[in-house]
Amino acid sequence: MADRNYFGEAAAAAAFSSAPVRGLSPPLGWKERLRAGLAGAGASLWFVAGLGLLYALRVPLRLCEHLAAVTGFLNSLTPKFYVALTGTSSLISGLIFIFEWWYFHKHGTSFIEQVSINHLRPLMGGTESSISEPGSPSNRECETSRQNLSECKVWRNPLNLFRGAEYRRYTWVTGKEPLTYYDMNLSAQDHQTFFTCDTDFLRPSDTVMQKAWRERNPPARIKAAYQALELNNDCATAYVLLAEEEATTIVDAERLFKQALKAGETIYKRSQQCQHQSPQHEAQLRRDTNVLVYIKRRLAMCARKLGRIREAVKIMRDLMKEFPPLTMLNIHENLLESLLELQAYADVQAVLAKYDDISLPKSAAICYTAALLKTRTVSDKFSPETASRRGLSTAEISAVEAIHRAVEFNPHVPKYLLEMKSLILPPEHILKRGDSEAVAYAFFHLQHWKRIEGALNLLQCTWEGTFRMIPYPLEKGHLFYPYPSCTETADRELLPTFHHVSVYPKKELPFFIHFTAGLCSSTAMIALLTHQFPEIMGVFAKAVWYIPVPSV
Repeated sequence: MADRNYFGEAAAAAAFSSAPVRGLSPPLGWKERLRAGLAGAGASLWFVAGLGLLYALRVPLRLCEHLAAVTGFLNSLTPKFYVALTGTSSLISGLIFIFEWWYFHKHGTSFIEQVSINHLRPLMGGTESSISEPGSPSNRECETSRQNLSECKVWRNPLNLFRGAEYRRYTWVTGKEPLTYYDMNLSAQDHQTFFTCDTDFLRPSDTVMQKAWRERNPPARIKAAYQALELNNDCATAYVLLAEEEATTIVDAERLFKQALKAGETIYKRSQQCQHQSPQHEAQLRRDTNVLVYIKRRLAMCARKLGRIREAVKIMRDLMKEFPPLTMLNIHENLLESLLELQAYADVQAVLAKYDDISLPKSAAICYTAALLKTRTVSDKFSPETASRRGLSTAEISAVEAIHRAVEFNPHVPKYLLEMKSLILPPEHILKRGDSEAVAYAFFHLQHWKRIEGALNLLQCTWEGTFRMIPYPLEKGHLFYPYPSCTETADRELLPTFHHVSVYPKKELPFFIHFTAGLCSSTAMIALLTHQFPEIMGVFAKAVWYIPVPSV
């Protein structure tokens, strides 16, 4: 489900630019149809055979006598028994209802339904009796799931924070862990992919760092980084690890990244000279290129956080020129945020003109920044009352369409921008079109929306209109593919447990929650009536339970 490769963005373009081809199943022969019909009728035949067997054995088994004894026992029960029975039933159904409600809010599905589908249905043979016709609903569901699978990939957050200087400080203050184990495990795999290669055994310091990236314990990783520096003072990846995890301030992180840059440039130049000697040297050059780009990008982010925004913009632009094949690293999203901070809207539009292209994968940063620029031209004079009287102008229609486009791509963002939901620290990985991407975007871009007068007002007045255009978002979209149904599961793994994950579209309560709620209410009412009117309820119970006993 997760794509942990920085260069994997190019592969996602195919998921957005091509639709799955629907195949046709071969027609079924009469033998297959007969076999399917017999398999479906098997349960009914067994039921009829069981009834016939009971009827044949009614005399030897003395069924009539036993039935008379049961009827007599039921008729002798007092109202107190019915009070206890209904009260106990109400308690049990209430506990089931509470558990179902909690499970639904935690996992987004019904526990009873999951058990029925995954465990009871196979025992009853339900998985073997479905031979789907071409174009049937089951086939369409399979095709939709295959299409959504390509969209439910997890990407590296281009604006991820520093673990030591930001995430850990949050933990110190609040006592909460902002990163999940799943998120940190993806980061560990990223580091192993891009900071190691097959030739690490040739340099002892790289061998130590290869083990360091696999360590789960932060103190053990930091200790290994110092061991690597003792073996080689120019080990760039060791400085990277210390800057990310040991530095407690952005200033300290920037100092360590500058040391890493000095060492990384030396190693990169040396690898360039030897790249054509063997495939191993080519792999080493790719690794050293990844390290150098990572260091420069993090230095740009340090400069941005320390207020040296123009310096950050220059570093990012130089990176995009020096390493054009690495544009899929989403450095342009860092550049967009910095240019918005400078209020250089013409430069922002130039970046969007290059990256907001139909052939390139989209993101919340691209779609909502495009909407923000169009909103900026009309938001200061926009009034809902005036617009309802005279209608929308051409510029206002363009801004509203841009907002609808952005909301269709990621419907979770407006609630954070309008502060209808509280923000948390963004994760290190995000799911496009999911709640994790919305958190990451709003965390950095909310200030830019607030800076433009009336932008949030226009967003508040128009964003919900998107849902009227796409009444069934899981089946059909307007400008994008149908909204993937797997975002909730991935977001729950990426976001901490104290965050209430946003779910779209809003799920209806499962049948079993309604059923258990009705059962709990009805049994509680019967228990109350039996306690208040024991004689009347006793007569009613006997009338219900009375079964005439046939004579032998």
